[in-house]
Amino acid sequence: MRAMPVQTVAVSLAPVPQSSDYVATIKSRRSATLQPQVEGRLTGITVRSGDHVTAGQTIMSIDPLHQQSSVDAQRATERQKKALFDYNAAQLERQKKLSDAGIISREVFDQAQQAYDNSKADYEAAVASRNTQQEQLAYYTIRAPFDGVVGDIPVHVGDYVSSSTMLTTVDENKDLEAYIYIPTERASQIRMGLEVDLLDTSGKILERSKIDFISPQVDNTLQGILVKAPVHFGPEALRNSQLVKARVVWSTSPMAVVPVLAVTRQGGQSFVFVAKQQNGQFIATQTPVTLGDTVGNSYSVTSGLSAGDRVIVSSTQFLVNNMPVQPMGA
Repeated sequence: MRAMPVQTVAVSLAPVPQSSDYVATIKSRRSATLQPQVEGRLTGITVRSGDHVTAGQTIMSIDPLHQQSSVDAQRATERQKKALFDYNAAQLERQKKLSDAGIISREVFDQAQQAYDNSKADYEAAVASRNTQQEQLAYYTIRAPFDGVVGDIPVHVGDYVSSSTMLTTVDENKDLEAYIYIPTERASQIRMGLEVDLLDTSGKILERSKIDFISPQVDNTLQGILVKAPVHFGPEALRNSQLVKARVVWSTSPMAVVPVLAVTRQGGQSFVFVAKQQNGQFIATQTPVTLGDTVGNSYSVTSGLSAGDRVIVSSTQFLVNNMPVQPMGA
């Protein structure tokens, strides 16, 4: 049989990362779910979903009329206590002068002192109560806790809300983290500083990061160990609660690599044709291989090949085992 001209490539060793792929959730270190601290009817919503807000900006308002009435009533009580306090202060001053002159007894002066002390305590309690009611009034205005983006707003003007009602969310799309749950069987391999590649749906690497947090506990539901990796990519690419693929690189070691075009499959087994010299000529030897991860346009080979083997990369569909070939170089 006439030898078929083929192109060959020498098997070389290249650093191949040993990795595992997991689903990661992107979370913001500053993300708040807004719920009211008081009950009432919504009277205004001043933002829309997706709006950028600044810290302290008004987002919603709850009808404050009932609380305002309480503040007004407490303010009136405060004025009443203040009037009595002022009267008793003046009385005490008069009684002190009379007592110093010896006109009244010490007992009468002590009664004036007690009335003054009681009215002073009542007045201070009324001031504190009014301040409390006034601070409570501030809860009827919902404000942004920090700069961020408003999420979905499931409530409407006129709705009755309580402390269990979710009004909206505010997320700051920076200082993000990737939350990754790694199965417990990998527990012994998890360590600080492990490289993590975040990939989009097409497999393109968005960012390379490293593990900076390892949970000391196992999640009972997922039976996984939570690890975190910081994300510095801009908010235009990643958002809070987004799911991405995370590739955790356990180690990198030199392995044999072959071009993708050199690999054929038959019955679920991967093969390559190796050009071997026999009796003064080259023959194509079909060699089963075990493939590892892809490295660019090449496969890593965990078993079946050695460095220096010449793998055939052309006309592989026409080759059969022990067929004469004529290597034409790389």
